[in-house]
Amino acid sequence: MKMKDESGKQRIEDAVRTILKEVGVDENSETYENTPRRVADMYLELFAGIDGNNEPKLTLFDNNGYRDILTLKRIPFYSVCAHHLLPIFGDISIAYIPGKKILGLSKFPRIIKYFASRPQIQEEFTGQLADFIYERLKATGVLVMVKARHLCLEMRGIKAHNVETVSSAIRGVFEENVSTKEEALKLLMS
Repeated sequence: MKMKDESGKQRIEDAVRTILKEVGVDENSETYENTPRRVADMYLELFAGIDGNNEPKLTLFDNNGYRDILTLKRIPFYSVCAHHLLPIFGDISIAYIPGKKILGLSKFPRIIKYFASRPQIQEEFTGQLADFIYERLKATGVLVMVKARHLCLEMRGIKAHNVETVSSAIRGVFEENVSTKEEALKLLMS
């Protein structure tokens, strides 16, 4: 993520120093003296997807007649909850039927990383991935399934451990044709 100016990173560091001070941490101790800088660097990395200039370049190939379902399963991701700024992590599975173009397989994890690199809620993240793939590839159909654990659910409040949240977004022919949708779900769940 690019800062508008170098003072942005300094403001993040200052904010972290304030938080540490307010919770009673001696930021001048050897353990914490570099924490504000580390947190600022981490946020710039974790939130790089906010900057549209970081959108991955897509490598599209002509589709030479493939009209069936293609799936990519269990692509790992890490993100950050927009409500508590705590980690979300899990995996994403994608089923799509190409249109006139096919996307290079290595680009799917890059797309996921780009959209995961911002604070968010899982439902919006899932929809953003499906919309991006459907619209940019002009795919016939897209089904995205996100399975994730939210540390805001596990570390605070109710402290419910190992809860998996599953969300999906369906576009195109998968919305319109029940048997095609069921076939895609079967492939993703196997």
